Amino acid sequence: MPDNFTPAIRPLNYNPPDEPLDVIHSDAHLLVLNKPAGLLSVPGKGAEVQDSLELRARAEFPEALLVHRLDMDTSGVFVMARTKEAQRHLGLQFERRKTAKTYIARIWGSPEGDSGEIDLPLRCDWPNRPLQMVCHTQGKPSQTQWRVLERGAGSTLMRLTPITGRSHQLRVHMLAMGHPILGDCFYAHPEAFAAADRLLLHAQSLSLHHPENGARVTFHNDAPF
Repeated sequence: MPDNFTPAIRPLNYNPPDEPLDVIHSDAHLLVLNKPAGLLSVPGKGAEVQDSLELRARAEFPEALLVHRLDMDTSGVFVMARTKEAQRHLGLQFERRKTAKTYIARIWGSPEGDSGEIDLPLRCDWPNRPLQMVCHTQGKPSQTQWRVLERGAGSTLMRLTPITGRSHQLRVHMLAMGHPILGDCFYAHPEAFAAADRLLLHAQSLSLHHPENGARVTFHNDAPF
């Protein structure tokens, strides 16, 4: 990665994919979806950024309630509640770190070693919102476990397991390793950004306690890259 690279916000037009709702699981309490890359989790500010997974889900499941979010450019497993009780139950699980998530990412270059943990505190880079940054004085504790799945020519497929859930955590932690995620419009240097036509980050699995009976369940969707 270039030594003088500074993360920046690249101007992008919002052009969400036009595809049907992809339902992974549905029952009386849960709605689990496969969120496509390029679609907002919730409506943005302005008429041109209203299209979102939340509104698409409510068009087919009017009772669907928001529980968490994924970055616009991230694809993968996304859970919604179908009752207020389930929303409260799931919200507490996310707040108390009772859920477990794994992501698949393809990163620039090849890291040393086959696994490890990144422990770097993060905070908002206020002059450059929504960018985040490592900050050892004001940052919130942030940990990510990583494991190499496959090494390729110029890139590496990784499994990432966030222990905490900070904004842009995986993207900033990979940048801090010197291996930004390919296609990352915020944190990738020009070569890594141009190496993919989307952010190569996918929420592959989500484990939680079912709000009906507390049973541990896992929802899975393979990465499309």
